[in-house]
Amino acid sequence: MTHPQRAPDRNLALDLIRVTEAAAMASSRYMGRGDKNGADGAAVNAMRTVLASVPMDGVVVIGEGEKDEAPMLFNGERIGDGTPPQVDIAVDPIEGTTLVAKGRAGALAVIALSERGTMFDPGPCVYMEKIAVGPRGRGVISIKKSPAENLGALADQLEVPVRDLIAVILERDRHDALVEDVRAAGARVRLISDGDVAGAISTAWDESDGDILFGIGGTPEGVIAAVLMTDDLVSGDNCFFSATGITDGELLRGVRFHDHGASTQSLVMRSLSGTVRKVDGFHRLDKLQEISSVAY
Repeated sequence: MTHPQRAPDRNLALDLIRVTEAAAMASSRYMGRGDKNGADGAAVNAMRTVLASVPMDGVVVIGEGEKDEAPMLFNGERIGDGTPPQVDIAVDPIEGTTLVAKGRAGALAVIALSERGTMFDPGPCVYMEKIAVGPRGRGVISIKKSPAENLGALADQLEVPVRDLIAVILERDRHDALVEDVRAAGARVRLISDGDVAGAISTAWDESDGDILFGIGGTPEGVIAAVLMTDDLVSGDNCFFSATGITDGELLRGVRFHDHGASTQSLVMRSLSGTVRKVDGFHRLDKLQEISSVAY
């Protein structure tokens, strides 16, 4: 039976919390164990298992499968229970596998969703050039401008000197010239080892110390971070985003295991309503094991 296409009319972001919580708890068992593949496999399995129960007809537009040669959550995979609404999905079961493997801060399980046909399909492209600011800087920056021009425009918009701005940049050799350009413009720099979804979100988060993000990074992370603001990447205005902390970070607390369960902290957003929620969860692992095949 063919269902008529319709836009999501319920807050699927609340369903997506269960997805990222599951991935975070499963992968957290690998924290600091030096096993990137084990951590990623646990997150993918948990995320895929829970996604199968979400009421949606989803297609993975951007997944980690093809890039990392992982067996699941590949581009084009159908997920959800097959009922409407029809949606596009961008997923990163672990944003920062190295962070988890080395027990470092800031790893997240993340997923983004929008109505069918609205999400940018990068095809074979693995990396993209990125720039991100918070809502106060909207409309004054451009990927086509130089770092100095963007920093000057943002400083004028925020009514602060450029020296007060902090640029978030992924620490990679390819960004050496970019870092020097930002420093020459007079701004401060915060280098991050991994996790440019968190870096992009930090520019819009008052509690974080980032004003603008520059650099070249992974395509999945670029689209996931942009779902709430960039029409070139996601053209719809009914987008959903969920992230759960795996390890402690600036945005979210990581998974904690207790005598009788685990606690998580998640960030969930919906663009249509402009609602942002931070959700603290406590999970009875013995009960979850009774109703789920996920190894927590």
